[in-house]
Amino acid sequence: MSPQPRGTNRRTVLAAGAAATAAAGAAAAPAAAAEPAAGPAQADRPPATAQRPGRELRALLAEVDPDRIEADVRRLAAFGTRHTLSTQDDPDRGIGAARDWIHRRLRAHAAASGGRMTVDMQSYVQEPANRIPVPTRITNVLATLRGDTDPDRVYVVSGHYDSRASDVMDATSDAPGADDDASGVAVAMELARVLATRRTAATIVLAAVAGEEQGLYGAAHMAEQFRVRGTRVQGMFTNDIVGSSTADDGTRDPRTVRLFAEGVPTAETPGEANTRRSVGGENDSPARQLARFVRDVADNDATGMDVRVIYRRDRYLRGGDHIPFLERRFPAARFTEPAEDYAHQHQDVRVEDGKQYGDLPDFCDFGYIARVARVNLAAVWTLAQAPGTPTGVGIVTSALTNDTELVWDRGTEPDLAGYEVVRRETTAAEWTHVEPVGDVTRHTVRASKDNLFFGVRAVNRAGHRSPVAFPLPRS
Repeated sequence: MSPQPRGTNRRTVLAAGAAATAAAGAAAAPAAAAEPAAGPAQADRPPATAQRPGRELRALLAEVDPDRIEADVRRLAAFGTRHTLSTQDDPDRGIGAARDWIHRRLRAHAAASGGRMTVDMQSYVQEPANRIPVPTRITNVLATLRGDTDPDRVYVVSGHYDSRASDVMDATSDAPGADDDASGVAVAMELARVLATRRTAATIVLAAVAGEEQGLYGAAHMAEQFRVRGTRVQGMFTNDIVGSSTADDGTRDPRTVRLFAEGVPTAETPGEANTRRSVGGENDSPARQLARFVRDVADNDATGMDVRVIYRRDRYLRGGDHIPFLERRFPAARFTEPAEDYAHQHQDVRVEDGKQYGDLPDFCDFGYIARVARVNLAAVWTLAQAPGTPTGVGIVTSALTNDTELVWDRGTEPDLAGYEVVRRETTAAEWTHVEPVGDVTRHTVRASKDNLFFGVRAVNRAGHRSPVAFPLPRS
């Protein structure tokens, strides 16, 4: 279930919750703050950290075009199969033809960027492995929009362009893969088109990756390249199966997208596990903070969507391209439609007992994909305009005290205005209180660290807030 009640209740009070934080900036607030009153009513409040979309973001979101998305999905499905093991040198059919078409489309979008967006094919040869019987070239297509002032900080949005039939090793049968995952690729491509003419502080990578159905191979290669280069990936979203609002029983939910976010980190070390067990934090991983940020900026009337955060890494028996990023300690999460129809994914195209099977474009909802694209756009654009997630955040534990002293490193962003300390009851899913503390690196709250969870986020002069960083004990 969603960690936060959704619907009109949340929407009607969202603006008030955001307005309460709007005064944050460079001016320091008093060092002492009263402990929030406990009570069950807190569970019904929207996040106090919510950020209302401004005029520039609303203009961006209005540019997302369902017709272009539909054309992209239908063109990808028309390649017949995009199986990772399918032909790579046929100009009309197979994964090679799809790869080259995606590359051309992204280059056409990048042409409007004045050189700030570049498009590359990231290829390697995968030696025989699980579901890869012979050496196979796997190619990711990356559109990179370089940031102006903090280009080494990176955010990634991806979809996978390979597809499959019922037999995961069948590289010749038709596998149109419209929902799984031309829909996700279309989201990344539409973001490339819309963002090509915009300037951002940080860098955005919009990716179409291969090898997902065979074992997340393309995403693993991309994540490993980021790790080897020391790239500061502060957020990654995979869009996988985001094409339909209709469930297998025919019910529709066109205004909800699921966001899967892990709790206990995949790459947690034994020492980190001991700390987590000691102080809590199972619900405060970097992935959970990223998911909260998405709700803060993208669950509103500008996107027309409810973001339903699921407190799991992924669905049962399934996995996605965010997992290789989690394995390398990058914050990552997965967008997926609200309820899947399994007759229209991982199925041979056929009619059986009068029922159509197969992942065909006719079963996609292109208006829904456009709204998912707006959620992604609101999240990644705000991330790339805001300061980076604070680093070195600690909670001082050198002495027994009923106060809470927080420390952190100052960011290097030229437009950094200051910081906010957030807090909530340990039983609350969302942050309930925000306290502006100014351009400082230490702050004391007159409330017990034993009773509450705390975090720190950065604010720039334009009023954009970063994701929250959860503090670790510091003696």
